[in-house]
Amino acid sequence: MAGNRTFTMIKPDAVEAGHIGGILNMITEAGFRIVSLKLTQLTVADAQEFYAVHKERPFFGELVEFMTRGPIVAAILEKNNAVEDFRKLIGATNPADAAEGTIRKKYAKSVGENAVHGSDSDENAEIEGNFHFSGREKF
Repeated sequence: MAGNRTFTMIKPDAVEAGHIGGILNMITEAGFRIVSLKLTQLTVADAQEFYAVHKERPFFGELVEFMTRGPIVAAILEKNNAVEDFRKLIGATNPADAAEGTIRKKYAKSVGENAVHGSDSDENAEIEGNFHFSGREKF
């Protein structure tokens, strides 16, 4: 089903602010089907592994600290052209630059606290989904 699934996380800032329902509503209204969903807490080791691609960047420590400060909602979503359509739905990383009607425009606080993660490719969607889900829930 390449191209039909993507992965997302509702990040700790949006969970803390009570935006889980609003974000999930925007996702389903945009035509995505939620295939798997869970509320979980990343450990430091989990966050370091998930964001290993950024480990040499100066913000890596802050990113790990942020992503482990509270619960997240992990989800696998399904729709034709899932990755590209979801990237459009979430909007630019900087909420000031995000288009009206996007998740980040509505719910993100800043570049660092930007409410949601969305996979950037079909390959990464599968890797990220399988990182968070196993067994029957798997990507």
